[in-house]
Amino acid sequence: MQSQVNLPDASIEQLVEQIFATRRITRVDQERFMSALLSKKALNDAEQVQINRVFDALRSGLIRVVE
Repeated sequence: MQSQVNLPDASIEQLVEQIFATRRITRVDQERFMSALLSKKALNDAEQVQINRVFDALRSGLIRVVE
Protein backbone atom coordinates (compact mmCIF):
# COMPACT_ATOMS: atom_id res chain seq x y z
CA MET A 1 0.00 0.00 0.00
CA GLN A 2 1.41 3.35 -1.01
CA SER A 3 0.47 6.41 1.01
CA GLN A 4 -0.18 9.67 -0.72
CA VAL A 5 1.38 12.81 0.66
CA ASN A 6 -0.34 16.15 0.21
CA LEU A 7 2.38 18.64 -0.54
CA PRO A 8 1.88 22.38 -0.37
CA ASP A 9 2.53 24.32 -3.53
CA ALA A 10 5.97 25.84 -3.58
CA SER A 11 7.90 27.64 -6.25
CA ILE A 12 11.00 26.10 -7.73
CA GLU A 13 13.03 28.92 -6.19
CA GLN A 14 11.63 28.20 -2.71
CA LEU A 15 12.38 24.49 -3.05
CA VAL A 16 15.93 25.18 -4.21
CA GLU A 17 16.49 27.58 -1.31
CA GLN A 18 15.32 24.91 1.15
CA ILE A 19 17.55 22.27 -0.44
CA PHE A 20 20.61 24.50 -0.26
CA ALA A 21 19.79 25.64 3.28
CA THR A 22 19.81 22.05 4.53
CA ARG A 23 22.48 20.85 2.05
CA ARG A 24 20.43 17.71 1.48
CA ILE A 25 17.53 16.50 -0.62
CA THR A 26 15.01 13.99 0.69
CA ARG A 27 12.50 11.85 -1.20
CA VAL A 28 9.80 14.36 -0.26
CA ASP A 29 11.97 17.21 -1.57
CA GLN A 30 12.53 15.26 -4.79
CA GLU A 31 8.79 14.68 -5.21
CA ARG A 32 7.98 18.34 -4.56
CA PHE A 33 10.74 19.43 -6.95
CA MET A 34 9.57 17.12 -9.75
CA SER A 35 5.93 18.08 -9.16
CA ALA A 36 6.81 21.77 -9.46
CA LEU A 37 8.79 21.12 -12.64
CA LEU A 38 6.18 18.92 -14.27
CA SER A 39 3.33 21.30 -13.46
CA LYS A 40 4.79 23.89 -15.82
CA LYS A 41 4.42 23.92 -19.58
CA ALA A 42 7.74 25.71 -19.97
CA LEU A 43 10.56 26.79 -17.70
CA ASN A 44 11.92 30.30 -17.77
CA ASP A 45 15.66 31.05 -17.71
CA ALA A 46 15.75 31.68 -13.95
CA GLU A 47 14.06 28.34 -13.24
CA GLN A 48 16.50 26.52 -15.53
CA VAL A 49 19.40 28.12 -13.64
CA GLN A 50 17.92 26.99 -10.31
CA ILE A 51 17.53 23.41 -11.56
CA ASN A 52 21.09 23.37 -12.87
CA ARG A 53 22.33 24.63 -9.48
CA VAL A 54 20.75 21.62 -7.76
CA PHE A 55 22.14 19.10 -10.24
CA ASP A 56 25.61 20.68 -10.17
CA ALA A 57 25.60 20.65 -6.36
CA LEU A 58 24.54 16.99 -6.34
CA ARG A 59 27.33 16.06 -8.75
CA SER A 60 29.95 17.94 -6.77
CA GLY A 61 28.81 16.58 -3.41
CA LEU A 62 27.59 19.88 -1.97
CA ILE A 63 24.13 18.36 -1.51
CA ARG A 64 23.52 14.89 -0.08
CA VAL A 65 20.64 12.61 -1.02
CA VAL A 66 18.98 11.26 2.13
CA GLU A 67 16.02 8.97 2.73
